[in-house]
Formats: sequence, C-alpha cells, structure tokens
Amino acid sequence: MRIKDVPQDDGLNKGMSEITYAVDENGRYAGVRSLGWEPKNIVNAQAWEVITDDLAAIIGMVRAGKRSPIAYHMARRLMTVGLLASYVRLPRWRVKRHLKPSVFSRLKPEILQRYADIFGLTPAQLRDIPDADMPLPDEDTP
Repeated sequence: MRIKDVPQDDGLNKGMSEITYAVDENGRYAGVRSLGWEPKNIVNAQAWEVITDDLAAIIGMVRAGKRSPIAYHMARRLMTVGLLASYVRLPRWRVKRHLKPSVFSRLKPEILQRYADIFGLTPAQLRDIPDADMPLPDEDTP
C-alpha cells in the first residue's frame, strides 16, 4: 500500500492515530499515521462486544458462587490460566483450583498478594466484583 492510500477511517481509536507501514515515493517502507480502517474497526467492535458479554457471564458465575473473583480479573485482562500461572509463578493446576470459590476463600495471604500484585490491586480489591448490569471499568483503572 502506498502512503497516499493509507485509510483514515475514524473508529474505536476515537481520534487517536496508529502507525501503519506503507511504501513511500522511493519504494521504501515508512511509518504513516492512520486513524483506522473501517473493516478493522468493525471487527474490533464485534470482538469487544463478545468480550463484554463474556465478562458479564463471568460476573454472574462469581456472584452465583460458581467461580472465584480471580476468574473475573483474569478475563477482564484477557488472560488464560496458563498466562496467569506463569505470572504468579504457580502451576496451572493450582491456578485452576483457585478459580473455585471454596479454595479461593482459604488462600493464604501471600498467595492472595501475588494475585493482587499481578492485577495491580490490593487483596481487598481482588475480592470486589462489579454488578453484572453495571458498565465495566476502563482497562486503565485497576
């Protein structure tokens, strides 16, 4: 794609630009600012709708006592069990066990602190889950 053909379709970026690489007049790749591309914006919006629906379902499971708050914080940050296990330096099977409310309620303070540190929260905040019908917090806020 040539520099003059880089799309400038405003979308989820809300006026913020991203770098796209295109070919300049000399045939070399150069970084060009782009507001977005409509097909990409549509797909990203659809993906965020699915993520929001999944988070609402997980909130419901936590409130129903089927999952621990770790499941919510993990999903909110788009983490898998394997990724979270590597961050907290625990085997996957232990992280999976910690997703059970009965096991979570008995976690040692040191383990809770490790999870809290990964999520940028205090151990008390780790237990807090928003209501399913409330808007979800921004990713920038812990």
